[in-house]
Amino acid sequence: MLSLRLSSEDERLIRNYAKYHQMTVSEFLRMAALERIESEYDLEALREYEERKATGKVRLFDHDEVWNDK
Repeated sequence: MLSLRLSSEDERLIRNYAKYHQMTVSEFLRMAALERIESEYDLEALREYEERKATGKVRLFDHDEVWNDK
């Protein structure tokens, strides 16, 4: 269980958003938090890929190379 302190304006906004999308406040907050975590994870994975690519540690294959490797 979590407890969250919000201004009355933020609480109203969140409640109205959840109601509009036919969700409970808990469902909305859970979804929002997990999406945020997933987005940051995806961003970190992209940063790692870009770093590996910049240092030549990534090898890319074109379509023909993939299909001819069978």
